[in-house]
Amino acid sequence: MQRSAVVVVADKTSLKRPFIFVNSVHMALCFFMLTMAIAWHRDPIQTGKIVSSVSVMAMLSVIGVIGACRGKRWCLILYASGMAIASQTIIVRTALSYQDVYEKRVAREEAKLLSMMPLSGISKANRTLLYRIQEEFECCGLIEGYKDWGASIPASCNCQYPGKCIRLRGSATLGAPKNQYVYQEPCLPIYVSELKRAFSLVMAIQFGSGVFWMVLLVMSIKLIGQIRRKQEFLALLQSNRYVPGAF
Repeated sequence: MQRSAVVVVADKTSLKRPFIFVNSVHMALCFFMLTMAIAWHRDPIQTGKIVSSVSVMAMLSVIGVIGACRGKRWCLILYASGMAIASQTIIVRTALSYQDVYEKRVAREEAKLLSMMPLSGISKANRTLLYRIQEEFECCGLIEGYKDWGASIPASCNCQYPGKCIRLRGSATLGAPKNQYVYQEPCLPIYVSELKRAFSLVMAIQFGSGVFWMVLLVMSIKLIGQIRRKQEFLALLQSNRYVPGAF
């Protein structure tokens, strides 16, 4: 009975395969984020920061997998140290900066749209941007709907959904076809609402990443303990202090 108990303790590295699997998934996510960062971010400085951070996390996972496969505790200790720093940093930073960054970014985007008023004198670049917003969010104008465009309502305001449309009867607006249907809702409140939702999602993903890294940290610490116990048992066998079959 004692012999069986010792063998079970020595061979118990039950976290090895789950640890390797979870870190493999983490590496795949890191490579996906790298691809998205390079493909979609236009700011070289911001892209460089993202690539650098994600590359470090991917490298930590590689080190962790090597440590788990080969039973190298120093690899897992290095992995655990990196995960501890990364998880604590992102959780604290997200919690402390959420409100400030949230309010500043939303206020900046809102002020950017309001600076386009009146729309009759809007620049070409801003006109293209607003056309895209109107088509994507199915709205028209910024504050008072189609009235913001004055005498010239763009085609991006044209509406084909009865629940979202308003009909311009006769010549209520110069340049508008008779009985034209346009989106009723202005874009500013809709765009700001979607911006808040997207920003909250990004912050939630960051916080969730920190929690996920904490889980990996705990798994690595437990795996280090399991590997240490196995190595101690093997050392015990080699020192002839324990002889198989003695019990």
